[in-house]
Amino acid sequence: MAENKRDYYEVLGVEKSATADEIKKSYRKNAMKYHPDRNPGDKEAEEKFKELGEAYEVLSDPDKRSRYDQFGFAGVDPNYGAGAGGAGFDGFGGFGGFGGFGDIFGDLFGGGRQSRRNGPRKGEDVGVRVEVTFEEAAFGTEKEITYRRVENCGECKGSGSKDGEVETCSQCRGSGQVRITQNFMGMAMQSTQTCPQCSGRGKIIKNPCPACKGKAKVRKNHTLRVKVPAGIDHGQSIYARNQGGAGSNGGPNGDVIIEFAIRSHPIFERYGTDVICEVPISFTQAALGGQIEVPTLDGKTTFDLPEGTQTGKEFILPGKGIPYVNNPKRRGNHRFVVTVETPTKLTKEQKELLRQLDESIDNKSTPKRKKFFDTLKDFFD
Repeated sequence: MAENKRDYYEVLGVEKSATADEIKKSYRKNAMKYHPDRNPGDKEAEEKFKELGEAYEVLSDPDKRSRYDQFGFAGVDPNYGAGAGGAGFDGFGGFGGFGGFGDIFGDLFGGGRQSRRNGPRKGEDVGVRVEVTFEEAAFGTEKEITYRRVENCGECKGSGSKDGEVETCSQCRGSGQVRITQNFMGMAMQSTQTCPQCSGRGKIIKNPCPACKGKAKVRKNHTLRVKVPAGIDHGQSIYARNQGGAGSNGGPNGDVIIEFAIRSHPIFERYGTDVICEVPISFTQAALGGQIEVPTLDGKTTFDLPEGTQTGKEFILPGKGIPYVNNPKRRGNHRFVVTVETPTKLTKEQKELLRQLDESIDNKSTPKRKKFFDTLKDFFD
């Protein structure tokens, strides 16, 4: 039953922090020890060999290992906990018996997953960094980007041959690999290796195309127009599917991963979907209140400032911020902080007026100052 499984790290005899090389080395050592060819008729060795294969299949795959570390067996085996009626390990990884074990074990001797070398392969992904203004990121725009990608050679139409004639390799018969037999620790081990005659291509080109030198592909500049979604943030990316490097053997093109960098703004800063800015006001505006102009992404707007506003006070304009990237009709807020600017270079008349004003203001109008000096008096008395 699935509940009786041993921890995969325990099976391989490694720590949870083991590197990929340490995992592979431990598996190789134990697989040799319990291989059925070295233990004919030993059911216990056969079970341990299967157990090792299961553990290695999970821990050698970064994605499966991550899910196993987080969720245990339930993260990698959908049948975990299903009891005797579950599919067991056959349903999970195809390792019932030894029919499906060739890929992993063969990989230790140079074969394994390379057998799919000539199958359809996706082209390479291309990364592009695009700089946009604060406003372009907020409201969206279109950008034309140019990047280099691998394309099928136009001269030979992706054949690699100048005259279009390509022969199937006689040594590997088009598979790109040859099977060899090696003696390992007294055992005859079969494995597959890259065909030396065609270098794994499965084809022989006698008259290579001069444009691509027989490689069938060239690297060229490509221009693409992309839509920048409204609300995109600094460091976020979008994908242009199938616009990357050309695939091989009928495989799809890779993708273009477009990462955005937002230029700084002289007035605004961004916090998620909120925009924040600082608005300087005069002493008189702070004391008396009144209408002030506040800059927003939508332009200037008027705001009724209450009298007695203190420096550092924050006000909010709902729905005037950044659109939500997945819901552009919804927007964050615009937050602005007022700072009271103290006048400088006053005339004698202005200074005298301020002194008269200060003398006329009682403590009720400046409660913070009164509290401070009262506390100071108590502290030193």
